[in-house]
Amino acid sequence: MNLMNLMTAAHRAKTLALAATCAAVLGGLPLLAHAQLDKASTEALETYFEFSDYNSGTIMAEQIPAGDWKTFYLLDVRDAGQFAKEHIPGAVNIEWRKVFAERASLPKDQLILAYCNTGSFAAQSAMALRLAGFENVRLLHGGFIAWKAATAAAAK
Repeated sequence: MNLMNLMTAAHRAKTLALAATCAAVLGGLPLLAHAQLDKASTEALETYFEFSDYNSGTIMAEQIPAGDWKTFYLLDVRDAGQFAKEHIPGAVNIEWRKVFAERASLPKDQLILAYCNTGSFAAQSAMALRLAGFENVRLLHGGFIAWKAATAAAAK
């Protein structure tokens, strides 16, 4: 018995739609494979990935003395709802998708410590900012979750 005969009409329609989507995406791969970055973009990426050491762009909450938190420009890149619920005191909220567009509002003369819940969205924001010339951006390793854990541990 043929596999197509065993499928319901609805399942068959979903399978065909998925196959068409995959074909469309995969059909575009040769074009994507040949895409070239311009020289400036390539050089910016090369410079970005030339770190002085492995974790030079990250700071763990435990490494920051309590009194030093106020010296940072704390950039919370989570959504406004999460920020309203709880955040690191003194933080400014710009959702990660908007950070690059709003980069003109960020300081270049103060260390920016970016964070999200775990660090993934903050890392994307930090990379975009560093490519735009912000060498004063660091990531809070482990994000807000790690900060909460470190704060709780320090309080004990």
